[in-house]
Amino acid sequence: MLRQQAKLVAWTVYISDLIVCTAAFFLSRWASNSFFAGQFPDDAPYQGERTLLLLPFILPVWSVLLCYFKLYDSYRTKPRWAESWDIFKVVFLGTLSLITSIFAFKLNLVGRLDIGIFAASSFLLLSTERFVVRWIARVARRHGYNYRNVLVVGTGKRARKIARHIEENKDWGLKLTGIIHDKNNGSSPKVGHYPVIGNLGQISEILEQHVVDEIVFVVSQTRLREIEDCFLKCQELGIQVRVAVDFLHNTNAKVYLDELQKIPLLTFSTAPHDAFMLALKRAFDIVISLLLIVLASPLALLIAFAIRVTSRGPVIFKQVRVGLNGRRFKMYKFRTMGMDADARKEELRHLNEMGGPVFKVKDDPRLTPIGKFLRRFSLDELPQVINVFRGRMSIVGPRPATPEEVVHYRPWQRRRLSMKPGLTCLWQINGRNNIQDFDRWIKLDLEYIDHWSFAHDFKIFLATIPVVLLGRGAS
Repeated sequence: MLRQQAKLVAWTVYISDLIVCTAAFFLSRWASNSFFAGQFPDDAPYQGERTLLLLPFILPVWSVLLCYFKLYDSYRTKPRWAESWDIFKVVFLGTLSLITSIFAFKLNLVGRLDIGIFAASSFLLLSTERFVVRWIARVARRHGYNYRNVLVVGTGKRARKIARHIEENKDWGLKLTGIIHDKNNGSSPKVGHYPVIGNLGQISEILEQHVVDEIVFVVSQTRLREIEDCFLKCQELGIQVRVAVDFLHNTNAKVYLDELQKIPLLTFSTAPHDAFMLALKRAFDIVISLLLIVLASPLALLIAFAIRVTSRGPVIFKQVRVGLNGRRFKMYKFRTMGMDADARKEELRHLNEMGGPVFKVKDDPRLTPIGKFLRRFSLDELPQVINVFRGRMSIVGPRPATPEEVVHYRPWQRRRLSMKPGLTCLWQINGRNNIQDFDRWIKLDLEYIDHWSFAHDFKIFLATIPVVLLGRGAS
């Protein structure tokens, strides 16, 4: 019954979202024509009734994004800011899609200001609607509606912690029925101040005597293998079962449930795994690399000519680098050193200013005159956009390492290989060659991986532009 109620609530909120998005569209249309008409001559106003053609695009896109970010799942146990942040992501990506479509199909129906007003209206109205929904849900729970009865199996510290969280957060709509001893013949009157209403050997009687919607198993890793019969009993009765998996205390990985041909897999991952956002990152890589290939072609030809006439040797320098999870690929850069650069590396070893396996020399004497200029403004990196376009690298990601460097990595440093290498990252906008501590360099890469988001990538990309144009931190 509660599951059917949850579906009914989700459908009701979905229909409300469609109404709110439509209202935001007409509100922004009215505001633009009433308050801003004629104030921005260069920005096209709404083109009369033709703007209604945008609604069949907006509503499906917003619907898909709202579903993708799971805004119709229960937010009982999530803070309000988390829901608002998800709504912001929906509006941001939806507006980005709207702008891209208008540009691609040359739909001169609305101006930039109009789109901005719609985005703001959409975010404010959706956030207000969700606030009202939460308020109604809280009132309903206070009157005994829309709550779930929960049993906690376990008597240890972790079980008491979960029981305390349930009791302290009434807004979640969860009600603690009691605690069950995780031994078949175990007995105890109380765990802390929580009542113990039986043990696992009495599970059938307990479920018959109490109204139970969910059971949370908070037991040891070894004990899980011994309670299969209890799982099956709950499944037979249609009661939802949850298992606390925080028995691995020292892992930094994010935990999520996956499935392989109906085989459930509990997955621990330290790298981003959101398929949609990673696909968005890949789309961003393709668009930016393609633009750079097209727009920078005249400059690339000029650089190639300058290298050819000022020094002996090939224009393009090729080197094997290590990519995602140890995959090797050929990296392409404009040659900035003389042909004897590798032979002179050992004689300059004492000038190395970097810790760890990385070799960096300030004012490297092996650089050609044109090479020093190219390095300063990162113009030698232009050919690498080919690898970005081909999917071997990304616009933003850890610096691509050489096999010789990776051999000397300590185990914790190898985690930087869990994302594709990139043209820029935190090390680029934090000083490039001014960072001489190799461990700090690695930690910046790991910080990027641990806090990765598409929005973070975009910020790093924008922050890189002034760094490159001004030649900050280059050797």
